[in-house]
Amino acid sequence: MTLQAIRYHRGNLEILDQLLLPDTTHYFSIQNANEGWAAIKKMQVRGAPAIAIVGCLSLAVELANTEITTLALLKELVEEKLDHLVTARPTAVNMADSAARGKALVRQLAKTKEYEPEEAKLMVIKEFEGMLEKDIEVNRNMGRFGAQHILQHYSKTPVNVITHCNTGSLATAGYGTALGVMRHLHENKMLKHVYCTETRPYNQGSRLTAYELVHEEMEASLICDSMVAACMKEKKIHAVIVGADRVVANGDTANKIGTYQIAVVAKYHNVPFYVACPSTTFDPSMGTGKEIIIEQRPHNEMTSIKGIKIAAEINCWNPGFDVTPAELITGGIITEFGVFKPCEIKEKLEKIK
Repeated sequence: MTLQAIRYHRGNLEILDQLLLPDTTHYFSIQNANEGWAAIKKMQVRGAPAIAIVGCLSLAVELANTEITTLALLKELVEEKLDHLVTARPTAVNMADSAARGKALVRQLAKTKEYEPEEAKLMVIKEFEGMLEKDIEVNRNMGRFGAQHILQHYSKTPVNVITHCNTGSLATAGYGTALGVMRHLHENKMLKHVYCTETRPYNQGSRLTAYELVHEEMEASLICDSMVAACMKEKKIHAVIVGADRVVANGDTANKIGTYQIAVVAKYHNVPFYVACPSTTFDPSMGTGKEIIIEQRPHNEMTSIKGIKIAAEINCWNPGFDVTPAELITGGIITEFGVFKPCEIKEKLEKIK
């Protein structure tokens, strides 16, 4: 059974507290957009698709439990809450993209005045609710396209892959982006072994990805971040598959800190490097990765683990993400529409959309 990080029915939202994994499986309730913002900021929920889904559903719950008397009030509330939700984790673009679509809808409803306030509110709620089912469909398409592309060169040989951070059910509505590709390979008996990094300093790999791989009964090994080069040298690695929090016009991608160095090592070892992400992660407003705002995380994430001190009192530099240049994404960018070269991602997606 696939892990479920988000439980929702109208007026009620519960999310799996990922800070407690793998020791404790605990769901807690989100009552409004401010609580959604806090859960995202604290990284109780993380992963670019899941951030957008939880953010919007937290507002859907608040709307369901709030009486709306005028279209102007609906517009003001939705715009204010969506703008605030975007600030929780600014590097990932998915929340900003969902906010833009939500604001466009509510502005159109307020402008046309074709619906009563409560009817318009329900339309906004349904827009946000549709994100759950759509995300799973998108991820399944990515999994299929990505697996097919990788197997072009290894059609008869189950593959070994390396992944970084967490990109599975816990980071999405329930299937996964990069891990969704591995899931498709596994379902078709074409996945031999997954090597997942611990992903310091927040350990999303060791706490979350390892948890998912065990749950899905995939053959897998956990490695330290510093072991990637040795793993590529000693093991037969067929591909690196990671996710992304933002892809810009020239194909540069922002992802969890440590991704860039894996791409450098993969290039040296001639291992195809893939980025798997939905088209909502594409941000054509930015020309290159230099424009991406990189979130700076608290020092204590590096110096302590679950409240236990592991380092001396020292200043820390703790960026949450890094940018992988397009030329290092040698396998391609996997989307729900196909696998594209970084240099063609803008043109391809603009034609499709």
